[in-house]
Amino acid sequence: MKKVNDILEEAIYGKPEIRPQERKLFLSTILERVYVALTVKQVVSGSVYDQVSTIINTKKDLHLYINGHLSYQFYSRYTKLATKANVPFTIVTPTESIPVGLVLADAHHALSPAINSVFVEDTLYEKDMAAFNKD
Repeated sequence: MKKVNDILEEAIYGKPEIRPQERKLFLSTILERVYVALTVKQVVSGSVYDQVSTIINTKKDLHLYINGHLSYQFYSRYTKLATKANVPFTIVTPTESIPVGLVLADAHHALSPAINSVFVEDTLYEKDMAAFNKD
């Protein structure tokens, strides 16, 4: 049974969010649902990453999250790919600067087993992470 103080705090501040830092980094979802994440520079690079395309075309019950600070011209390739595969997408505008530009995740469930690294680690990834860690 909830205590009166807990009920009042929830009424004033809302329900406490699970893993708020993780949700900020992964554009409102949590790491255990993420199949693949791209950094801002990777999304802006000009080509669709094969890892994203493969997952969109082979997995079901997905959701695509896109960093709202990016210009439409850079992420439109991904929204077209998602629309073609009937994958819903959400544009999330982070309140803080983050290196993540796109996240493809399971819509409702945790992945089993969890993926060790969800990022595509190439030179663009290294540049984004180096710039982000420098701040």
